[in-house]
Amino acid sequence: MSAGPAPEPPLEVVEYTDPMCPWAWGSEPVFRRLRAALPARVRWRRAYAVLFDHDDDPPPDPAAETAWYARHLAEIGGHTLAPRAARLSRVAASSWPSSLVAKAAELQGPEVAGPVLRRLRETVFVLGEPADTTASALSAVQGVRGLDPARLRADAVSAETLERVRADRAEARRPVPEVLSGRGGSPHPGTAKETADGGRRYALPTLLFRTPAGHRAVPGWRTFEAYATAVDELCPGLLATVGPTAPAVALEHYRSLTEPERLVLARGPWPPPGAVRVDTANGPLWLDPEEAAVHPAAAPPATTGP
Repeated sequence: MSAGPAPEPPLEVVEYTDPMCPWAWGSEPVFRRLRAALPARVRWRRAYAVLFDHDDDPPPDPAAETAWYARHLAEIGGHTLAPRAARLSRVAASSWPSSLVAKAAELQGPEVAGPVLRRLRETVFVLGEPADTTASALSAVQGVRGLDPARLRADAVSAETLERVRADRAEARRPVPEVLSGRGGSPHPGTAKETADGGRRYALPTLLFRTPAGHRAVPGWRTFEAYATAVDELCPGLLATVGPTAPAVALEHYRSLTEPERLVLARGPWPPPGAVRVDTANGPLWLDPEEAAVHPAAAPPATTGP
């Protein structure tokens, strides 16, 4: 007797994002906590909105643009407390290469795709060298646990992956009506952004929670409670209560933790044995020792311990 079709997930979460988005980087502590609290049968899907597009006008003064953007990142980091690079080499020329690599990694499963996206974010916010070419994006993710690099190289330049990112970009430019007007209570309320063609796209990040019965949109930089409320309104009782884990367990699982993340996800004496500290202009990044052995940020002058 053959098995029937797999049951539909009780909830789909669509994360509109971009590897180069500082607010998305700063939202990772809450998103990691939320993913841990959702059951495995929930579908979490990332849609890449392409923050830095091909048709963006090049800056007339790249050095001045970089200096302005570095100040912008420092202001955002004052809210999120996420690491930021001590020196930003440039503003990303394009989000397409990193989005294509991140989308291609999804073909190798979520256990690979999540760490690949994480590495791509860290090129901007830890290294200050945005992975805005195919070569630099592929180089940045070398050594990710479980990654098949040859397959990733092929998939990242395939027509199928290009069409999937194009579809993500188009989807992000069809925001639900609720996000077209502003919401208070956050330094980044998440009002949909105007596009060059006169349309609108989701502000990044935005989470859209969907069930057959309805949806809830939570845009911008928000607390865990805002996301939990949206889930509870659609699927009462779905969220589990998941507490912090031992520091060594958390670091081995996530491979890379910022200070805001480790305060949410780990409990106990910190740092755990072997943790590698990478200092930034806004607090350290902590790496699992196996991750540090292959991570581009762990080259000297990274140090071990507090």
